[in-house]
Amino acid sequence: MSVDVHYVADGPEDAPVVVLSGSLGSTLDMWEPQVAALASEFRVVRYDHRGHGNSPTPDGPYSMADLGADTVRLLDRIGAERVCFAGLSIGGMVGMWLAANAPERIDRLALLCTSARFAPPEAWAQRADLVRREGTGAVASGVVARWFTTGYAEKEPEVTERMRAMVAATPAEGYAGCCNAIERADLHPELGRISAPTLVVGGAEDPASPPDQAELLADGIGGARLRVLDSTAHLASWERADHVNELLREHFSATSQAARKP
Repeated sequence: MSVDVHYVADGPEDAPVVVLSGSLGSTLDMWEPQVAALASEFRVVRYDHRGHGNSPTPDGPYSMADLGADTVRLLDRIGAERVCFAGLSIGGMVGMWLAANAPERIDRLALLCTSARFAPPEAWAQRADLVRREGTGAVASGVVARWFTTGYAEKEPEVTERMRAMVAATPAEGYAGCCNAIERADLHPELGRISAPTLVVGGAEDPASPPDQAELLADGIGGARLRVLDSTAHLASWERADHVNELLREHFSATSQAARKP
């Protein structure tokens, strides 16, 4: 059953809608670097996944269909018939699910630092079990170590700590439920059904979704464009915000009038 996720909207109310869907353990604040860059041209809608931030935390486990249904419900709530969608990590998986299963709602798609399947599944089951036993604080430091390159983390310790605290504050059941969704998700069969113009962005130093995963996505989605950013780990939207913002603006500026909020 879908839930009403928490969201924030910025930018002109009559502009084309861009929805931003974040990483496991993040809140909508992870998209701060994108708001100023996109909100002059687009209606930018950021949201918290179920079990994250200020969204409800139903009992898990969750599925990718649950997360996708929450997003469709969000589009209905904001009156957006058709949108541009950018997702990073689990947010990218949601974007793939939407583009394959609700193609009429997705005008253009951007997949950042994500994979059609984050293997091995047993690792996600184990992480879910750990978080249910000990809380998200038990994994927060390890998660953020994969979000940024070593050089960036050393240069920006305040950002690193802010992100660690963000992960640690995520409700245990919400984080674990989303781990279960990742554990069970294999979107490779869906890729050939994605018709929305798609941009795939990978990080050259991303240990969570290495560049070969970005290449698989680009190869599996007809007409997809691939960009791999040097010196970039998993949270490319923050570590390489200028480059990501330029890519998103370019990709979404071609959106059709159908993406405009009615």
